[in-house]
Amino acid sequence: MSKHHQKVVLVGDGAVGSAYAFAMMQQGLAEELVIVDVIKERTVGDALDLEDAQVFTAPKQIYSGDYSDAKDADLVVITAGAPQKPGETRLDLVNKNLKILSSIVQPIVDSGFDGIFVVAANPVDILTYATWKFSGFPKNKVIGSGTSLDSSRLRVALGNKLELDPRSIEAYILGEHGDTEFAAYDEATVGGVPLKTYAHNKGVTDDELADIEDKVRNKAYEIINRKGATYYGVATSLMRITRAIFRDENAILPVGASLEGEYGLDDIFIGTPAIINASGLAGVVEIPLSDDEKAKMANSAKTLKQVTKDGLAALQG
Repeated sequence: MSKHHQKVVLVGDGAVGSAYAFAMMQQGLAEELVIVDVIKERTVGDALDLEDAQVFTAPKQIYSGDYSDAKDADLVVITAGAPQKPGETRLDLVNKNLKILSSIVQPIVDSGFDGIFVVAANPVDILTYATWKFSGFPKNKVIGSGTSLDSSRLRVALGNKLELDPRSIEAYILGEHGDTEFAAYDEATVGGVPLKTYAHNKGVTDDELADIEDKVRNKAYEIINRKGATYYGVATSLMRITRAIFRDENAILPVGASLEGEYGLDDIFIGTPAIINASGLAGVVEIPLSDDEKAKMANSAKTLKQVTKDGLAALQG
């Protein structure tokens, strides 16, 4: 990564990809942004539209390109894939999107790319694992958006309930970015006070906290049913991960991280807090879970591993 020039290749210019590109323009991150998509005309149009923002933010070279442009990129962000439709779970997408992903990763690796992959296409934990497998890259150089969006949703909902700035709430969603995810309430804090204690002091019951967790888990479905897709939240979380990498922040963010024994799990990418810096995934922060939460994490991992195994077998078959 050169000191003064950072380059991102965005693969997938749908709702999430274009929102990410817009967030990158607004934040003035990266000096070069290449947009790649099977619909070439759209990428040309988006690049022309987005370049008009640089006078108000920061100069950026932004253009439509192809996989070979990844050869000297620092980051490849993958948002490409079939979108989740109303009534469809993220896991329903697995076979369609594994096929798409396999056609993306190989030409990027063949270009000579030696940077970091950030994956956001769904089901994100499975596609992140597959990106690692397809690329042959070290695990620290493959990161999923994981539960970054879910954790943000949780903090927003708790902030609304407790009348607090959501940024002041330290709480994470762990596990699959999907139906088996769960809120790690037992370890969450507000200003150093256990969240449950703070909530109870404010008259918020455990049932109300459980209701918040359930609404967070299903919020994507609500948004998809109303407007067809979710994109602003996840695109901004991708921008945040990008910023942590480019600014070598050592930031702790909830992402889809490779586990090597943490939570008693391995050979999986799953949502957990992790340290993100210029090397990519610098380490996993293992939350000391209660027995009930350990069981939820194990259940989430079991679901992901089975679907991953079946999906990769179907792809090879």
